[in-house]
Amino acid sequence: MSTPSLFDNDIPGEVRAELDDLRHQINQANFLYYVKDQPTISDAEYDRLMRRLQELEEQYPQAATPDSPTQRVGAVPQTEFATHEHLIPMLSLANAFNEDELHAFDDRCHRFLGLEQDQPIEYVCELKFDGLAMSLTYRDGLLETGTTRGDGFRGENITENVRTIKAIPLNLHHTLRQSLDVKPLPSLVEVRGEVILTHEEFHRINEERETSGEPTFANPRNAAAGSVRQLDSRVTARRNLTMFCYGVGAYEGVDFETHYEILIALGDWGFKVNPNVMVAGNIDEVIAYMNEWADKKEDLPYDIDGMVVKVNSLAQQTRLGSVARSPRWAIAYKYPAHQARTVVNDIIVQVGRTGALTPVAVMEPVEVSGVIVSRATLHNESEVHRKDVRIGDTVVVQRAGEVIPEVVEVVKELRDGNEVEFHMPTKCPVCGADVERIEGEAVARCVGIACPAQIRENLIHFASRGAMDIDGVGPALIDQLIDNNLIHDPADLYFLKKENLVPLERMAEKSAENAIRAIEQSKSAPLSRLVYALGIRHVGERTAAALAQHFGSIDELRNASEEEIARVPDIGPVVAKSVATFFDQAETDEVLRKLKEVGIDPREEKIKETEEFAGKTIVFTGALQRLTREQAEEIVFKLGAKPSSSVSKKTNLVVAGEKAGSKLDKAQALGVKVISEDEFLEMMERVGVSIEE
Repeated sequence: MSTPSLFDNDIPGEVRAELDDLRHQINQANFLYYVKDQPTISDAEYDRLMRRLQELEEQYPQAATPDSPTQRVGAVPQTEFATHEHLIPMLSLANAFNEDELHAFDDRCHRFLGLEQDQPIEYVCELKFDGLAMSLTYRDGLLETGTTRGDGFRGENITENVRTIKAIPLNLHHTLRQSLDVKPLPSLVEVRGEVILTHEEFHRINEERETSGEPTFANPRNAAAGSVRQLDSRVTARRNLTMFCYGVGAYEGVDFETHYEILIALGDWGFKVNPNVMVAGNIDEVIAYMNEWADKKEDLPYDIDGMVVKVNSLAQQTRLGSVARSPRWAIAYKYPAHQARTVVNDIIVQVGRTGALTPVAVMEPVEVSGVIVSRATLHNESEVHRKDVRIGDTVVVQRAGEVIPEVVEVVKELRDGNEVEFHMPTKCPVCGADVERIEGEAVARCVGIACPAQIRENLIHFASRGAMDIDGVGPALIDQLIDNNLIHDPADLYFLKKENLVPLERMAEKSAENAIRAIEQSKSAPLSRLVYALGIRHVGERTAAALAQHFGSIDELRNASEEEIARVPDIGPVVAKSVATFFDQAETDEVLRKLKEVGIDPREEKIKETEEFAGKTIVFTGALQRLTREQAEEIVFKLGAKPSSSVSKKTNLVVAGEKAGSKLDKAQALGVKVISEDEFLEMMERVGVSIEE
């Protein structure tokens, strides 16, 4: 069931048919891949279908529908989430921690239903996911709202983020079921479920965050919750969340007799329903199923922390009712925590690929969840002090699913006074460079440009397109150069010879020549790119350009004091300290000396700020013909303006190239001055800037 397309008469019939067919193919591919885990087409074919659909919807914008696959991502970032009231409250569940408490639950159900013990109650057993509870409201088949559980009565409306989760259908439709007992599509339904992250995706996100210098998530649940509550839905879209649906709230236009019927219907309507569900004839079968999954749960690709037991009959559920905020007809069985006690023999510091220093507890080996654990991350210095972990302490460690073992707490009553407090080193344990911890950040970092622990990431960044732009020198070649002991810092790239590269794997003579040529050509990179390429913490391309413009040479910058750096426009004390600390290292001096030896000592030709541009905010949109958008932004930046990627009331000027779209429309609506590329080039001539062909 989807909203009918409001096609105008000028849309050819064959286009309408193609649009419908494309949407059907993409929706079916999404369902099979994200819900059934049964992909039927290649990524390339999927991308081709999506690109064709986007082309047609751009050509015929009146044909776009709110449930089109193209509408999943791209909403403007929100400033806050609105509140949404659930039609039926999302109640929490009472907990059971052992078999006696499950029997007590069964006894209560019998008593309230007026049944004798020899009259068994049918239950449904489901995995209890460790994620974020969510409610999806569909009206006339279309996704209307996606809401967090909140306090059970009202939650946060995060619909734009929910739309990015491809396991969630944008419209209800019958999928693969062909049986005669298929339930009709409801006119209204609240679908309840849990948004989660798989272990694989959790580790991918943490690796990405570590690389970019962001704090990592402690576990998949925190990562899922943080991902789904992003104000920018584009961030949520990159996290590859999924959702298992396990029930409904309010519904109209359909009838059910059992909870199991609801699960079958949800699967048929396009939702992802976990296959590990059992209908149990009595509480003893429930307990047997619980025990069966006690060990099997460790093999799942996601985290669960128990089982949910529900009375299957909806009529019996109604008779049982609820107490306070919990239904009498359901209970959550929690598996015992995977914890053990051991002794911390030492606390060492590991240096990550981005220079982050992580304290790690080295412990007496102990078995946790069937795995021998001898090390556990302590995350950062603040976490060590918060938990007050000391060398010699007896601690409780845990391992849940695939999460890295961690110290839960210290058993302080077992201390004898000989425990040793931990302090983060001031020098990198790998290379000896200074360790820097920016105020307000939890992570301490090595600032050494040639630190062996992070040399790979430093070299990849140095050679990247926005930095020295060395074509052909990518991660694969860099790995071989490091493994063969050919380079130890970025400057070593310029001492390589063709004969060093030819013996490497998959490196023919022609490829070696091309790589050496690209390295040689990069020597002409401007100062701003060199500053960016050095990989200074908190220095992006724009900041590097500001530093290059202000100081004019690498020597002037390296000799500047922290106070002098802080006086550069748009550079605050945090960045200034980071830059000053970087240039205060002996390793940095050595790398710069070697770069000068091969002729890399660029000077920045400063263009003076002009009254016409100083302090102005300028947006470029559409396709420019004489120069790239990056070149245009760099020019106005040097003239004292602030390039921006979005139009607002604070925008002073918009330069519109060919096929300018929504930014041009917004500028005109706001009354912002708009000029053409030719008019912009004329302005450049007036201020003495020549544009090379």
